Amino acid sequence: MLPFLVLVVVAGLLVGMVIGIYNTLVRLRNGWKAAFAQIDVALKRRHDLIPNLVETAKGYLSHERQTLEAVISARNQAADARGRAAADPSAASLQALATAEGQLGGVLGRLFALAEAYPDLKANQNMMQLSGELTNTENVISSSRGAFNEAVREYNSYREGFPAVILAGMFNFQAAAFFEIENAAEREAPKVSFS
Repeated sequence: MLPFLVLVVVAGLLVGMVIGIYNTLVRLRNGWKAAFAQIDVALKRRHDLIPNLVETAKGYLSHERQTLEAVISARNQAADARGRAAADPSAASLQALATAEGQLGGVLGRLFALAEAYPDLKANQNMMQLSGELTNTENVISSSRGAFNEAVREYNSYREGFPAVILAGMFNFQAAAFFEIENAAEREAPKVSFS
């Protein structure tokens, strides 16, 4: 009777451990997905601000149509990449999003450089307000990306540890990808200064 009781207790402990590991993997996976949702919200705000910024600049930069069109095109590509990454935050979709956001940052930088050359545009109240909102949004994106990457690091570290690595493979808990921008120039937020 005693060996059977010991066997039941050991089996109960193993089942409890498996349940605990599984629940921790789910909690950590949901954590990095929630952290990505914060990035998604900030990127959506960024993408929503850009058409207003372009509209404000249009009257002043009418002969700079190519730059304005490049901003809108990059914004649309970034919005599409954001939608794909939100639906499936895989390594490939996050890389595509990082690339699209880097390109958007580059063309925004060109837009702001052009705006510096137009004193009337620099002094425009809407342009200054939109630029300030965009700067704040860039800061939120940066902070959210840091929180996301920390949640991914915590999830991946736990997932790769023993004995979680066994259960992660059995229950198809895939490694999460960091949201990183590879090109150092693209890491810089667009400089927004109309002083």
